[in-house]
Amino acid sequence: MRNLKITGLVVGCLWAVTSAAQSRLIQKPRGTDSSVLQGAGATFPYPLYSKWVYEYQKIDPKTRINYQSIGSGGGIRQLSERTVDFGASDTPMSDSELANAPAPVLHIPMTVGAVVLSYNIPSVKVLKLSQEAIAGIFLGQITSWNDPKIAAMNGGVALPNSPITVLHRSDGSGTTAVFTAYLASISPAWKEKVGSGKSVKFPVGLGAKGNEGVSGQVKTTPGSIGYIELAYAKQIKLPIASIRNKAGKFIEPSLAATSAAAVGIALPDDLRVSIVNPDAQEAYPIAAFTFILVYANQENPGKGKTLAQFLWWAVHDGQKFGEALDYAPLPAPVVSRVEAKLKGLTSQGKSLL
Repeated sequence: MRNLKITGLVVGCLWAVTSAAQSRLIQKPRGTDSSVLQGAGATFPYPLYSKWVYEYQKIDPKTRINYQSIGSGGGIRQLSERTVDFGASDTPMSDSELANAPAPVLHIPMTVGAVVLSYNIPSVKVLKLSQEAIAGIFLGQITSWNDPKIAAMNGGVALPNSPITVLHRSDGSGTTAVFTAYLASISPAWKEKVGSGKSVKFPVGLGAKGNEGVSGQVKTTPGSIGYIELAYAKQIKLPIASIRNKAGKFIEPSLAATSAAAVGIALPDDLRVSIVNPDAQEAYPIAAFTFILVYANQENPGKGKTLAQFLWWAVHDGQKFGEALDYAPLPAPVVSRVEAKLKGLTSQGKSLL
């Protein structure tokens, strides 16, 4: 029997998960079978969600979970249209999105991930970027790799006199929302001219669909730079820039630095929170919770119970699978808050847990 395991990104742009979990995912419209769950949304956590499906179906072989990696905007849209049992987004739904949903929606943080800046400069293996340099690149104000604002913090590095190709997401993306929220927090010019959100009009650059698409484009485009989730960069061995954080330290994205961004964050009652550009000395500055979105009251009690049990497992036993895929576990205080939310899931007036 073939070895069953989760693989990473195929060099190019496709994330190919060749596990038994994916081969057993049910490709059909959402129905009433309580053992089948349909979900869609963020590409950011897709590697981890695929691993969770694989591991959970070892425990509960009767359950089938199909998660389609279509971007956070698509996940919110499909949840609002009730074509999936759960949505997924790297950024919380806005007040207007919640108001337009047919019923109250809960935000369940699932893990902590890092958005990184990967680049393709064959002669440069180590690169440091300040807040000013990042904003300048994505505003189109810094157009060459040997620009003084980049060279100043990379002494001894032979930066080429070659143009910078900016790559960004073309689809509605939670990764974009996280990255642009970061840019808005460090650059008044970005905040005024572009703003933040799942879809923005980038001043410069080329668009690609999904984290898979952007990482593939960086891999094949000399002189390029793009923002992607850490796991995608690691899987195809893209160089990753160190970024100067709010405390003035250049931080490489790591599990410890990503976790540091989430520690001590004040969580609102609805758990909708951004953790970009935190104050912590050792924190990586572009980190985010990624959320599963579910209706507080489940129409189908059987499906609702299956979903609640899977999510409970994911935020407890499932957290140990994140490290190998470069996702940081939820801090204990966040897990406690998530437990309370999951215990509040109901169907027909009864708790599902």
